[in-house]
Amino acid sequence: MRILVLGGTVFLGKATAAEAVGRGHDVVCAARGQSGQAPAGATHVVVDRDVDLGPLEGARFDAVVDLATMSVTWVRRALRSVSADHWTFVSSCSVYADHSTPGSTATLAPLEDDHDAPMSPDRYGAIKVASENAVRDARGDDAFIVRAGLITGPGDKSDRFGYWVNRLAKGGRVAVPDAPDQPAQHVDVRDLAAWIVDAAEQRVTGTYDAIGPANPLSLVLGEIAGAVAPQGTQLVRVPDDVLQRHEVTPWAGPRSLPLWLPPSHRALMFRDAGPALAAGLRVRPTADTAVATLEYERGLGVDRPRRAGLPPEVEDALLVAVGGGAV
Repeated sequence: MRILVLGGTVFLGKATAAEAVGRGHDVVCAARGQSGQAPAGATHVVVDRDVDLGPLEGARFDAVVDLATMSVTWVRRALRSVSADHWTFVSSCSVYADHSTPGSTATLAPLEDDHDAPMSPDRYGAIKVASENAVRDARGDDAFIVRAGLITGPGDKSDRFGYWVNRLAKGGRVAVPDAPDQPAQHVDVRDLAAWIVDAAEQRVTGTYDAIGPANPLSLVLGEIAGAVAPQGTQLVRVPDDVLQRHEVTPWAGPRSLPLWLPPSHRALMFRDAGPALAAGLRVRPTADTAVATLEYERGLGVDRPRRAGLPPEVEDALLVAVGGGAV
């Protein structure tokens, strides 16, 4: 098959291109090339999607995978500019309007591109809704739309999963949110990439939440610890009021506990993985993702500045606050 990956130089796009190359497909990655390189064996075509698709205008492929992040204009231009027998659009679970109610399927109202408007999670999700609509307008039901949840594994620079792998690998007393039953779910980038290529080969269509099964946060952190933590590591639960008093934020940011969610967003990681699993998504154990993530973390530098997670001095203060101090 001849496959066009609109992106293909970082994280999921690169993993998808690499998976397709590994199966013997002829892969073209279309990107500016400023964020990374196409994987070995793929052809990199330099394009600026703010302008056009350059030499790819009018080209035909067996399959297209579009990873447009925050631009419905990019999506519409691609649909007009190239043709394919199978079309994948990578969307996001951020399209949902209600993250507090499990099973809610209502989506945000679509929004057009506006470079002057500040980006927020809701705006990001609304642009994804508009992009999904553009794909359906052009392709009808003949499209594969994957609403990705938290994507983890090698290549992830968000630090949301990587923080925990790195921190637990250091051992000692580890501050964790006192929310053991909060749902948590993720999908390894390699598993999602494999499913996207499977779908192109098998002409799978439909809209799916592309995510692994939800498990209690305590189980997810326990699986990571079991894979990478030295003997004697202790997970210390820190109550919400202590976290708030120390200005620790949920989910992401420079003073955060990743994967921890406020009650208003607990359903964000409680999407139904059943349809995706029934349609062929295969997910590996969290422990396997943790081991591969730790290798990637060490390559980046485990003590680098992070986008998410607790600075050591903040964690030490939390551990003192709940008793016993840090080890």
